Amino acid sequence: MLDLETPPDANYSLEDMDRNTILHPLTSIAQHMKTGPTIMGGASGVRLTDAKGRSMLDCSGGLWCVNAGYGRPEIADAAKKAILDLNYWHLFGSSSNEATIRLSDRVLGLLHENADARHLSRIFYGTSGSDANDTNFKLVRYYANLRGTPEKKKIISRIGGYHGLTVAAAQLTGIPSYHKAWSLPSDSVVYAECPHYYRFAAEGETEEAFCNRMIADLEGIIAREGADTIGAFIAEPIMGTGGVLIPPAGYFERVQAILDKHDILMIADEVITGFGRTGAWFGTGLYRLKPDLVTLAKGLTSAYFPMSASVISQRMWDVFEKASPDYGPVMHGFTYSGHPVGAAIAMANLDIIETEGLVENAADTGAYLLAGLKERLKDHPHVGEVRGRGLMIGVEFSADRETRRPFDAADAVHRIVAAKAQENGLMIRALPFIEVVSFSPALSITKADCDEAIDIFGRTLDDLTPVLAQKAAA
Repeated sequence: MLDLETPPDANYSLEDMDRNTILHPLTSIAQHMKTGPTIMGGASGVRLTDAKGRSMLDCSGGLWCVNAGYGRPEIADAAKKAILDLNYWHLFGSSSNEATIRLSDRVLGLLHENADARHLSRIFYGTSGSDANDTNFKLVRYYANLRGTPEKKKIISRIGGYHGLTVAAAQLTGIPSYHKAWSLPSDSVVYAECPHYYRFAAEGETEEAFCNRMIADLEGIIAREGADTIGAFIAEPIMGTGGVLIPPAGYFERVQAILDKHDILMIADEVITGFGRTGAWFGTGLYRLKPDLVTLAKGLTSAYFPMSASVISQRMWDVFEKASPDYGPVMHGFTYSGHPVGAAIAMANLDIIETEGLVENAADTGAYLLAGLKERLKDHPHVGEVRGRGLMIGVEFSADRETRRPFDAADAVHRIVAAKAQENGLMIRALPFIEVVSFSPALSITKADCDEAIDIFGRTLDDLTPVLAQKAAA
């Protein structure tokens, strides 16, 4: 229905039905009511087709998540079999199912073998990265209470970090636009500075000096708040939604040492970086992290099923197990935790990633795409930095390339670029923290596809150069 006064025999377009029935996430209501939705009709491989039949090369991977590509019949077959065998059962009260048991063993094995993370011990399942980080938020508190340190519950996050949008996860997210109008955050979370050298280094500051400043900031927070009040530090190995922000050299080694010194848990948010996007299986292995909690989602099922995981270290598990007789059951869980269909889909997805060498392809093809973008854009006056690792690439715009002066945020130049690229047949994402567009295609993308993406993006920027120049001069 549209409204109470609409004639009962009216014919509506899908666009009208959408505008009058759906509250869209991360969407301007005013703009949406004016322009309506872009409706997708189908997809295959790395190609999308909208409802009007227009084809697009998807270099967004949906929302960083379609790692195996669209329309994989192997995953469809696995889903059908799982639905017919056991379409649902839960994990409450010691219940289980074979698919989830086998998936848990496999994911832990991948972390042990490919990230040198043999200290990781158990997995709790949810349905999204947001709820997994909500679980982690609670597990930090649970751990503190059970081990007799009830004041040690604050979490240090970072400005520019993205960790989800449930009430707890939105507090962990360090991007102000996600807090505005929601009365967030609370004093449970404190924020360290954003470790993005290109944008936030002081004039003349070397990368080493910048890293020193970031470490001093973290140490200052711990000194100010008191180590006995801080339970955990949460970080994406590479900050995704913040702008594909790669840490300065030596950053994580020094952070890890500080956390160990002060008995502070590390949460590695691998919702984006997990399962091959960076050209390594996990960011935990890439940066030699030793996290106590690892957040997984997106690439776990390549978005064929909503599923997430919180991976728990042995030292946390030991506390949970020891306290169990006194505290009773773990009073946390979701109806769809460890869903058997989701687990079967995840297993089929991991089969594809392993047998087709998609992690290796992400490393090789990602380097090719990054090099091609750098070469094509090297002389553009308003492309400040092109950076990335594997198939996780960001292009940051600058009003003045020489001084790194940013555009006025209100001009949203990266959104103008992303919209024009989509008109030209290339799907990329304009990110919400700083003026960056991201490339995160399926890990199955080919070099020929990359050449096409580079060409479309280059022509898009050529066409928009006068617009960007005008906004830079304003």
